[in-house]
Amino acid sequence: MLYLFWATPYSTELTFPFVKPALFAPDIGWLYIPFALLVLVATSNALNLTDGLDGLAIVPTVISGSVFGILAYASGATLSAELAILCGALCGSGLGFLWYNAHPAEMFMGDVGSLSLGGALGALAIVTKNEIVSAVIHGVFVAEAMSVILQVGSYKLRKKRIFRMAPLHHHFELAGWPEPKVIVRFWIVSVLLALAGLATLKLR
Repeated sequence: MLYLFWATPYSTELTFPFVKPALFAPDIGWLYIPFALLVLVATSNALNLTDGLDGLAIVPTVISGSVFGILAYASGATLSAELAILCGALCGSGLGFLWYNAHPAEMFMGDVGSLSLGGALGALAIVTKNEIVSAVIHGVFVAEAMSVILQVGSYKLRKKRIFRMAPLHHHFELAGWPEPKVIVRFWIVSVLLALAGLATLKLR
């Protein structure tokens, strides 16, 4: 992060979904470093929290990787081709893992896999300058993380739970949804959010 900030001509401006940079792109200067670290750590931990059912985390990861590959290639930046190749490798390895991680899983991701994949997606969001848009693309991960934050906060402050159980996928399980239904519906939401993220290309 420090290398990007001091050793390269790296922009510290923030771009927002559906807003043209010419109209609004605030430059936050050195505050970009803690902001980027927040994006990196938050994405990594959010993916880790999502990894609770067979195949639930890896498919949104593949979808996000595909979107960042398109965003990187479309940006025309110096490293766009290399980043697109990295995203392709991420997606290919993710699909290979899904072969064994699909319900019922024969192989599990664990903290090592989920934290590192989340870190990779967070880094892609930073390097492709889609830090804010990544909150849309990673909407499933964001929802899972927010469900835990809200649940813990509510219980500590009010001694009441908002969800039957957190993270969010367990809430739906306890509501009576079979595990495969929870997984596939989260995949569908991830696809829709990815398309919304891609739509920002046209509307910037």
